Amino acid sequence: MSLPGPKPPPLDLSEDERTELQRWVRRRKTAQDLALRARIVLACAQGMSNAQVRRELGVSAPTVTKWRQRFAEHRLEGLTDEPRPGRPRTVTDAQVEAVVAATLETRPAHGTHWSTRSMAKHTGLTQNAVWRIWNAFGLQPHRTESFKLSTDPFFIDKVRDVVGLYLDPPERAVALCVDEKSQIQALNRTQPILPMMPGTPERATHDYVRAGVTSLFAALDTATGRVITSIHRRHRATEFKKFLAKIDREVPAELQVHLVLDNYATHKTPEIRRWLLRHPRFHLHFIPTGSSWLNLVERWFAEITERLIRRGTHRSVQALEKDIRAWAASWNEDPRPYVWTKTAEEILDSLAFYCQQINKRTNQSGH
Repeated sequence: MSLPGPKPPPLDLSEDERTELQRWVRRRKTAQDLALRARIVLACAQGMSNAQVRRELGVSAPTVTKWRQRFAEHRLEGLTDEPRPGRPRTVTDAQVEAVVAATLETRPAHGTHWSTRSMAKHTGLTQNAVWRIWNAFGLQPHRTESFKLSTDPFFIDKVRDVVGLYLDPPERAVALCVDEKSQIQALNRTQPILPMMPGTPERATHDYVRAGVTSLFAALDTATGRVITSIHRRHRATEFKKFLAKIDREVPAELQVHLVLDNYATHKTPEIRRWLLRHPRFHLHFIPTGSSWLNLVERWFAEITERLIRRGTHRSVQALEKDIRAWAASWNEDPRPYVWTKTAEEILDSLAFYCQQINKRTNQSGH
């Protein structure tokens, strides 16, 4: 156990220094390293010891000592990075901040996002300088991603129910994730596919001929990774009931059957309800609306889409269905279960934090 060292001298801040440090901390676009250094100095100025600051901010003791001393010796300038050898910088910190702030907080007059060319014209820097700044701060204005937050009024209860089934499945029971992949198209390219060669990827024509569609019903066993499948040309309640009957035949009679499925209308028709009443060992667990990520069979659908369907060429629906059956059979010869790791509370905490960030950014942008 290390002995306590000498007590560091207290830090006294001027009003201007305190204001600037607080601006660095509050400004959501500040570089994270600089914001952390500002937090360390502000905590030290409150009279905290190095050990208290270390525990409060979750940093190492040498980090606290370094930035306390740097500020005591050089004040605000001591918190910035020291000059490095080589050619002197031609882009100032103020210009970097201006590019970062403009990228994150504004839009060009006639566009939805900045390009290196438009930002260079806006700031007076070169395109290469703008690109280097964006690369340093991990900014990619050309990219966008989609998201969807469920508005299901029973979202919390359903998440806890489904995740609880994954993490602590009941004894003498099987848990199956069920869904349909509908409207799978049998597509045939209008010209022969050119095979891959060294330096050249496989090439296929952009246009194709549609030969028809089919639907794949699948039930993924969460414990073993095996999949029960059925193929139908339509995906009505009638086909879903036939699939339930197939599951009933293939799952040993002494086991209870827990199905995780979405809120599709065909899963809740009177015909399906009557069938479930006649088969009391079936128990349904509905995921929240708009939460397909909670159904593990979607991961299996992604596998078969990526490995077979997307780049497959089929002249008929029959040929497509034959390939799907063969692929599913091959999967079941060496199944790989998908292991769920997050608890319901971790998921809910993560979503709550995400919602807080959305509200914060919405309020800051004035929308």
